[in-house]
Amino acid sequence: MKCTDMLAMLNDFVDGTIDPSICAEFERHLAGCNPCQVVVDNIRQTITLYQNGQPYELPAQFRQQLHTALRARWKETHRTADTNP
Repeated sequence: MKCTDMLAMLNDFVDGTIDPSICAEFERHLAGCNPCQVVVDNIRQTITLYQNGQPYELPAQFRQQLHTALRARWKETHRTADTNP
């Protein structure tokens, strides 16, 4: 299996929904490919952190600045015909 093949099926592998015979090929590839090991490990760690994480309350000032920036960006990208000059 090539790195490009593995990356194309990576989501199914990480989700555990890939065919067991292909899963064995993934494991063989990962055993000898450090860059792919890093990618898979990072994805697994991200999923674990997300699943175990608690909501984080943003500081009020940061939240307001974020909302202002998002609203401005939305207006830039979603102008309607009646708002264009």
